[in-house]
Amino acid sequence: MDPVTNPFAPGAGSPPPELSGRGRLLEDLRIAFERAKAGRHAKSLIAIGLLGVGKTVLLLEARAQADLAGYITAPVELREDRGLSETLLPHLRRILLDLDRSERVVAEVKRGLRVLKSFVGAIKLRYGEAELGLDIDAEKGSADSGRLDADLPELFAALGVAARSRQRPIAMFLDELQYLSKGDFGALIMALHRCAQDQLPVMMVAAGLPQVVALSGRSKSYAERMFDFPELGPLSREDADRAVTVPASQQGVTVTREALDAIHGSARGYPYFIQEWAYHAWNAAPDKRIDDQHVRTADSIARQRLDGSFFRIRFDRLTPREKDYLRAMADTGQDTALAGEIANHLGRDTRSVAPLRAGLIKKGMIYSPAHGDTAFTVPLFDQYLRRIMPDWSPRPTRA
Repeated sequence: MDPVTNPFAPGAGSPPPELSGRGRLLEDLRIAFERAKAGRHAKSLIAIGLLGVGKTVLLLEARAQADLAGYITAPVELREDRGLSETLLPHLRRILLDLDRSERVVAEVKRGLRVLKSFVGAIKLRYGEAELGLDIDAEKGSADSGRLDADLPELFAALGVAARSRQRPIAMFLDELQYLSKGDFGALIMALHRCAQDQLPVMMVAAGLPQVVALSGRSKSYAERMFDFPELGPLSREDADRAVTVPASQQGVTVTREALDAIHGSARGYPYFIQEWAYHAWNAAPDKRIDDQHVRTADSIARQRLDGSFFRIRFDRLTPREKDYLRAMADTGQDTALAGEIANHLGRDTRSVAPLRAGLIKKGMIYSPAHGDTAFTVPLFDQYLRRIMPDWSPRPTRA
């Protein structure tokens, strides 16, 4: 079939042609946006899940809903090498300047800009090569202590008051939340808590890897009462099939039951992988019918593509010792492995490999579903490691 008309979208954060299995969560978000807009209580939300489950796509859809509801929105992608303040500042500046674009001068908006100027001056932060200049005097005594846990709540409160004065609610969409430090996460929680206490129209929808739940609890004990933590996992078989059959049928293409079985067996219900296998199966089919033979043809192509990009990008970030740890973890043959069992495969004791495990959790490669347990954050990564390191054996322990 014509690859130009191929509806499937295997890409990082690329919206699929059929967003299957997330309808209830998006409806819950729509209700929360409308409640917050009306001045009623609404929890912020942190979606958690492994890579490839559609967290970024969910944020995009949620942002579109907020835009329709009249929110000022800010899409924020957190990075491992950049702190929270440096990341948020340009977005907060844009929001306040957007609120200030009116013939009618509002004192609350002007104060918000002055508090932002104080915040920038206190932390002496630069964004890129130039300071975030604001042609306005700072608000002395507000958000200028230089302590993020004290200043960020003051800044968010000023932002919320400004938004309320203009009747324009604010929604921030934070991706890759696991990159926040404990201190930054604590300050963010305190800032959102301040807005909730003062009933200010500021919401956050965020997403991150499973370790975010534990990080939020360590940052502030009351975090679990402030946020909903929906877990995004593999799609049910029915939803996984719909993700393939609905886009295909819209173009007059049928997908056999055997083909759906083959796609599900390879992709295991993970939305990103479903798009990958369906995309290549479409290209392999000569006419308007996809069967299991076309999926088998797609199988090797899909794995080569994943090995050369999705998996390799993460593999190349690892040190040799970290690669050994993950390869030993793959050798256990279990979805969740005990830390002690991984150490045994390395021929070492659990305590000596604990720093490796901690470093891999920080890099977002693994997480701990329960005390002492270890699991991959990247689905199918164990298969990749066995393909790329087929004759692996543990390195000798250093003397």
